[in-house]
Amino acid sequence: MRNPPTLVSLAIDSALNNFASIYDLSFLPEHILLELLARTLKAGKLNEKILNLFVATDKEEILSFIESLNIQHIMLPVLPTRCSDKY
Repeated sequence: MRNPPTLVSLAIDSALNNFASIYDLSFLPEHILLELLARTLKAGKLNEKILNLFVATDKEEILSFIESLNIQHIMLPVLPTRCSDKY
């Protein structure tokens, strides 16, 4: 017989499904953040906004986990635009 899911597991699943409405993760303990990041990667839902949420926590374990996976921010080039009619 399967054990029922834990409350933490249900909360992480809910966070995965509702990342659009989450603006801060810094209040979460590191072990929950690590599990959330691992599940985010497993679900294929990591994008720039979500990565910034994890980086903004400024927790050493999270930052080293991201660095160990060699996950980097995408640097989009800024193309020059015409500022005046001189050019």
